[in-house]
Amino acid sequence: MRADVLHGLMLPQKRLAAKYFYDAPGSRLFDAICELEEYYPTRTEIDILRRHGAAMAERLGRDALLVELGSGSSLKIRVLLEALSPAVYMPVDISKDHLLHSAESLAATFPALQVHAVCADYSVPFELPVDDHEHPRAAFFPGSSVGNFDPADAERLLRRVGDLVGPEGRLLVGVDLVKDHRILEAAYNDAAGVTADFNLNLLTRINRELDADFDLTGFRHRAWFNPASSRIEMHLISTREQHVVVAGQRFTFGVEESIHTESSYKYSVDSFHQLAGRAGFEAEQVWTDADADSDQPPLFSVHCLVWRG
Repeated sequence: MRADVLHGLMLPQKRLAAKYFYDAPGSRLFDAICELEEYYPTRTEIDILRRHGAAMAERLGRDALLVELGSGSSLKIRVLLEALSPAVYMPVDISKDHLLHSAESLAATFPALQVHAVCADYSVPFELPVDDHEHPRAAFFPGSSVGNFDPADAERLLRRVGDLVGPEGRLLVGVDLVKDHRILEAAYNDAAGVTADFNLNLLTRINRELDADFDLTGFRHRAWFNPASSRIEMHLISTREQHVVVAGQRFTFGVEESIHTESSYKYSVDSFHQLAGRAGFEAEQVWTDADADSDQPPLFSVHCLVWRG
């Protein structure tokens, strides 16, 4: 974290990696974001899972070793577990306390299920704790977290997932879709300011863990849609000229200078299938929230992909 933060603050456009949002307070704040009226992705994806869970289970295959990347509070996997009936479930998350709490709760709810919590950063290669080749492997990557990676990085991540599930292995992945920029920007600039608190908590964590002296009153949250890159960008904007010390190094901020803290890429179904294809996956089926008789474009999609290598 120290190396990443120092490197990011030295860039011409200062950046911080979004994975560092998720300490214990940050994870709780993200759970609160998921409950907001403006934040459509979570409830829309859960509705898709509830409506099509049986079909998804047929595609993934039952009695599998199921790996969930970025499990968080495990809300979405609960919708699928009864339909899937996996033999082994491995939730992977970077926030240890949040992960253990969720895994223990799931193990109590599904006592016949083997649950192995994996505290790891899935954005880099990691090892599974159980060398199980008896069961077919599948992966679940919800929440449109794949959109938090620049396309080239997303492609590399998908390749690693392919290596994890093996030939003919399945990946069920949530993908947020391009839509009216007003809907997108409202989802990341909620009226209650929860997303702003989530963004600023990153500075609080850096203060605590890297002996920094960020003054949170000197920064404000802002998110906007960048149509050229088809992504929401989340920034912390300096409200004045100021100096900040992080891990013994001094950084200068000008008025309105920003730290880019997160990108969330939005795809069409076709553009995501093209990305997945470059990574070695073949699209098998896609589900969206759009009703067949509705003129409204879909908000969100869930894709079943097959690893072809």
